[in-house]
Order: sequence, then structure tokens, then C-alpha cells
Amino acid sequence: MTVRTLNLGILAHVDAGKTSLTERLLFAHGAVAELGSVDAGDTATDSGALERERGITIRSAVASLTVGDLRVNLIDTPGHPDFIAEVERALAVLDGAVLVLSAVEGVQAQTRVLLRSLRRLRIPTLIFVNKIDRMGARTDPLLADVRAKLGIGVVAMNAVRDAGTAAARTVPRRWEPQAAETLADHDDALLARLVDGDEPPPGQVRNLLAAQTAAGQVHPVFFGSATTGEGTDDLTGGIVSLLRPRDVTGDETSGLVFAIERGTGGEKVAYLRLFAGSLRERQRVVFRRPAPGGTEEVRGRVAGVEVVGGGRGELSAGSIGRVHGLPGIRVGDRLGAAAEVAPQFSPPGIESLVRPARLGEQARLHAALSILADEDPLIRTRVVPGGGTSVLLYGAVQREVLADRLERDFGVAAVFGEIRGVYFERVTGVGEHVVAFDPRRPNDFWATIGLRVEPGPPGSGLRYVRDVQPGAVPQAFHRATEEAVRRTVEQGLYGWEVIDCTVTVTRTGYRSPISSAADFRGLAPVVLLRALRAAGTRVCEPCSTFELEVPAATLSAVLGMLAGVGADVTDSVMSSAGAWTVTGNLPVRLGPALAAALPGLTHGEGALWSRPGPDRPLRETAERRPRLDGDPLNYEEYLRFLSSRLPATAT
Repeated sequence: MTVRTLNLGILAHVDAGKTSLTERLLFAHGAVAELGSVDAGDTATDSGALERERGITIRSAVASLTVGDLRVNLIDTPGHPDFIAEVERALAVLDGAVLVLSAVEGVQAQTRVLLRSLRRLRIPTLIFVNKIDRMGARTDPLLADVRAKLGIGVVAMNAVRDAGTAAARTVPRRWEPQAAETLADHDDALLARLVDGDEPPPGQVRNLLAAQTAAGQVHPVFFGSATTGEGTDDLTGGIVSLLRPRDVTGDETSGLVFAIERGTGGEKVAYLRLFAGSLRERQRVVFRRPAPGGTEEVRGRVAGVEVVGGGRGELSAGSIGRVHGLPGIRVGDRLGAAAEVAPQFSPPGIESLVRPARLGEQARLHAALSILADEDPLIRTRVVPGGGTSVLLYGAVQREVLADRLERDFGVAAVFGEIRGVYFERVTGVGEHVVAFDPRRPNDFWATIGLRVEPGPPGSGLRYVRDVQPGAVPQAFHRATEEAVRRTVEQGLYGWEVIDCTVTVTRTGYRSPISSAADFRGLAPVVLLRALRAAGTRVCEPCSTFELEVPAATLSAVLGMLAGVGADVTDSVMSSAGAWTVTGNLPVRLGPALAAALPGLTHGEGALWSRPGPDRPLRETAERRPRLDGDPLNYEEYLRFLSSRLPATAT
């Protein structure tokens, strides 16, 4: 029997019960011997001690169950907004999703954010209304809320008796007639048939429901309780009959690394979703990741493959595997022709300085944070003067979790200090500079380098061009120059990364046998920063394009708060449901403050969506960031810096 694989995400607002649902499905189908509990801290997917203590999912986890000839890989994702990057990575590998709602709380802020992302990516999604046995649980009124607040077509697949009591149970519902009306919104032939009073046969309605579910046009709803198991069999039936594995296209092996964990010996283990082809042990592979101005390659040989759900040695298209033997691998690395997924959420916009609580542990702290950055590249560790390390964050909960993990997993007590915004620099003009060695006297660098800097189109990254005669210098000197340029643009005139520019090599020269790669590596930062000074740069801050949905009664308070934090409101429109939709742009660094204030301002009814938006120049004096390279614009200081690092720069 050929086993098909469906990669299914379980998503929800925090505390809606998605991990409990995952545990119930695993237990019901024999994947775990005992039913775990979030309260007891013994669930299969929240395996970390920190997750068990806090009762929240921090990292995406994968567990597998089998229903007939279908293997279902359940991907349990975090519900807290501070860990939205984990959710985004999981979305890229899903064939379908179950969005969990609480029958008591109903549609919540994160519910709207998640569903919008699922629909934007066209991921077929079922809805599971959990906690029907909780006091205050709603059924049909909740369906009306879902339609109104989420603006989607839904079909209730079962019904509930004694909702809101411990005796609550699910019962069959004759759903086809109501489904036909919903499905007719996307099918003109069915609409005409209904207008003529001709009710379609149930089989046709079921086929249409499956097709429109696959297209993301309608969302089947299942009521139940993860605690008692009510309704979970109905949900399983919907997963099997309404969701389909993604089609395999092409023969070239392609896949995506969406999670990293550490093995018992501390080695990296990559979770890889394979979209096409196959992957075997001892196979040589090339992974790619975005890099300034292009793509960086990570090469290696696979030491071991464990297929999630059973099996070893070879991973086939559609499956998820734990891949061993790739020490340079990172989350987000793409194998083969796997398409890069556009970001659905804004990147972290605040930076925090982290220092060790105990003297002499700076190196251990940085090493530990570098390991954590392999699991989440968005935190972007950076050593700063004075022995600390900076990291990028989404919010306070993520900061607390990082501190706990550093102490638990690495034995390093860390102190998180000042929070600041993250900025970057844009080139404003064209600048050029040349430094040539003089063969008649001693030189600090036996190299000649000329560089021209000019702005590039938004989103172009760093473009590095050689406009010199081929073979003018050895290839090793070219590589050293390019490496130094790429490293130097990470710290522009004000210490921030320079983005979207073209750097052209206009002149180069050397003297044999005196010149070395170290000469070119050392001189290039001096030339580049002087060219940047001639061109000029402007410090800008990244912004999010946001959309807020708020109750009408709270609109004035929300607009006042947006004005207070410096948001540019572009529009406000009243929806048919009586809520107001406010759109605009906001500095990414202010996103956490807006998200924290929104529940209080809107009585928990406000929902916030954001995505990467246009940047804007700082309106006040450009903020400087401490340099880490000895300041090549201060030549004497730079030489002293290089001298102190001489063993590391010698060739």
C-alpha cells in the first residue's frame, strides 16, 4: 500500500487549545501511548522544559499519525505573537491547516492574523471550534461571529448538544443543504440550480465542498473538545476527505529547512520538507540562502536521514525528515529549486544588548546566542564593544524565553539591557575613492584599490561589480576585496548596515611577491568608507504597512494612540459589520508597543496585521551605532585595530 503524506499545521490564538488538540489526535490514532496534558507538562510536541513550565508552544514541533493510507505530519506552531517567525517558517511547508478557535472566546486577534496569512498563501484550512464543554461555550452564534468578523464562507459539519456543560457532545448534522447555499457564492451553475428550486444531490455537494476547500474559498467547521475527544473523529474525517497533499512538480530535488534542533551530542539536526525528488544518506547536497547582493551556498554530505512518521535512509517528495551531518545549515536554507516565500510578517524591529551576568563569560554567551541564531536567523547576533552581544527581538516574552534558554541549555546567566530601534543606511549619491601603493616607499598595504558607490533600486541588496581588466590581480586578491566590501557595508558611515547599493571596483593593482590577500582585505574598508563619505548616506528606519480592525466605539482612542507613536495613517473605512479598518505605516520598532496597547484600547476586540512596508528617513539627527571594525575613516585608529588582530588577519 502506497502511503500518502499530508503536512498539516495546527494554528491558533494562544490558549485556544491547539497543543491539546494535537495531543488528542496523536493519542486517538495510536501515535502516543498516553494522552498528555498541557497543564501536566507531558505533551508530545511541547517537549522543552521551558514550554512545559510556561504552558505555551515556543518552537514549531512535528509529530506524525497514520489514518488508513494517509500519513499526517502534525506541525504544532506557537500561538504567542512574539514567536510569529516560527509560524511563518511553518506556513511555507504546509499542505493544509486546522485553525483552532475557543467556543468561549471565539474569534480573537491572532485568529484573524493567522487566517489572513493562510488565505494569502492559499493554504486549505479547516476550523475546529474547541472547548464546547466549557461554561459559556457558543455554537451557532459563534458561526455568525466567524462569518462576520473573518469575512469567510463556513460550513458547519456537525452540531452540539448541551454546549457549555461537562456533558457536551457532538452529533451529526445534515449539512449539505446549508453548504449548497454557501458553495453557490463561488459557483454560478449551482446558484442557478438553487434559484430554480433544484436541490443538488449530496454527492455533488460533497465534491464541490472538497474542491472549494482546496481552493481556500470555503472553510468547513467542526465543533468538539480536545479534552474529552468529542468531535475529533469528525475532524479527522474532514482532514482525510477534504485536504490533499501538495502536487509534486518536477524531478529536481528541492526542499526547505524550517526548523533546527540539537542532537544528544550537540550536533545540528535540520527539519527538511522535501517538495520534489528524493534525498538519501551520503548524498552530496547544495543548500542556498539569501545573502547581500545574491545567494550564499552551503555544501555538505548528508550523514543520516530520519523520516518523520517512520523510516530511515531516504526521504521522498512530500515528506518531512530530520537530516544529520550538515554543520553549516540554518533555518530558511533552500535545497535545489525550492521557491523563496515572501515574508508574511514584519521582521523584528527592536535590538537588545545582552551581557553575561558573570565576569569572563562573554565568549560563552556569544557562542550560545550564535547557536540559537541558527534556529532563528532573525535574531541576528552581533558582538558589540565592551563584551556584549546584541540580538533582534519581537517583544518581551521572546526576551524572557531567550534568557531562560541561555541559562537552562548553556549554563550562561544573561542580562538583557537597553532596547533600541534597528535602522539602516541608504546611499544618497555617487562617490568614488582610490588608494594606490607607492613602490618607492614603505606602504601600510601593498595594494591598489579604487571603488565607486552608487544607490541601487529598493530591494536590490548589495551588487558587487568588477570593472577592471581580467587577470589584473590574482583571483585570491579579488576574493579578499569582495569579502571585505561585503563585511564593511554591514557598518556604514553611522554604523548601520548599508542596503540597496552598487559597489564597483574601478582600479586594482599589486606588487609581486610582496602583496598578499591581507593587504586587499585590510585596505578595502578604508577605500569603501571614503567612497561612501563622498556619496553620502541617509539613516532610515524600517516600517510596517499595518491594517487595524477595531470596534467603532474605540476608533477615536486608537487614532489618538497611532498619532502619539508617529504612525502615518493612510485611510480609515467602516466595514459592513460596523467595525472600522485603519491602514497606514508604522516604524517596526514601535510595533510591539502598538500590539501591547491594542487589547486595552479595544476591549480585546482589535486585530492587527502588518507586513514589510516602505522605509522612511529619520526625522531627527541620525542615530549612530558603535563600530566594530576600528573605524576605517580614522586611519591611525584603524591601523591600531588591525595590529591588535594581526594573528587573525595574517595569511
